Amino acid sequence: MSRNPTFVSPFHRPHCLAAAAAPAGKVKLTHPGKAILAGGIAGGIEICITFPTEYVKTQLQLDEKANPPRYKGIVDCVKQTVDGYGVRGLYRGLSSLLYGSIPKAAVRFGVFEFLSNKMRDESGKLDSTRGLLCGLGAGVAEAVVVVCPMETVKVKFIHDQSSANPKYRGFFHGVREIVRTEGLRGTYQGLTATVLKQGSNQAIRFYVMTSLRNWYKGEDPNKAINPLVTGAFGAFAGAVSVFGNTPLDVIKTRMQVHTTIINDLVTCSELNLFYYTCIVLLVKPRPSLY
Repeated sequence: MSRNPTFVSPFHRPHCLAAAAAPAGKVKLTHPGKAILAGGIAGGIEICITFPTEYVKTQLQLDEKANPPRYKGIVDCVKQTVDGYGVRGLYRGLSSLLYGSIPKAAVRFGVFEFLSNKMRDESGKLDSTRGLLCGLGAGVAEAVVVVCPMETVKVKFIHDQSSANPKYRGFFHGVREIVRTEGLRGTYQGLTATVLKQGSNQAIRFYVMTSLRNWYKGEDPNKAINPLVTGAFGAFAGAVSVFGNTPLDVIKTRMQVHTTIINDLVTCSELNLFYYTCIVLLVKPRPSLY
């Protein structure tokens, strides 16, 4: 009995189409370019919504060194700012952070997707430990490329706007003045603390996020996750990372205003000072692309 002949297409299938079809049971990979675009958009939206919490956090961290302190707490800081400058006062320094938040989120998620695509197992799954390492790499990358200069300018700008005679007329004028008086190094004050802070922050966050995603998906790596569930996972991961690296955030802020490292480390030696702004950071949502 003759067998039916197998049809062979005379047309060559493009390699890109062949690669796009993921084998059954293998997770679909996210292109780093897509993560960069989505991360940039999410970062811009995030900072426009949450900047008042960032402003209050920075003011409280800087006020710890005042004698006597200017603010009695979060509510008093908000009240004094609104009384003195109106609601717009809570957005002073927004431009410095907005210009940096878009590339920061883009670098973070782009680098994470690039590293995670390289570190997945044969089935395309990323375990929690590798998620931690990818998050660490993403955090270090964003710290060096974007976060340190952006945060230094932001802290200096907010600190300047709170003084009796502000010397910076805007973001670009502030950058020019900092570079002119302190050189390019002036925008990289506190680099070590920033790298440690961002690296540990993203390592913890992506570790928790990856663990939760793997738990939710179970044996089906392509199982869809509801956006609300993703948001809940992201909020929990962000809260865990806040408690994990708030001390480094306080040290970083102090070092970006003052050039003497030893004084900052001594001043920040008491543990209760480290966690002074935890509650402010906890109410600040974080973007998640999962």
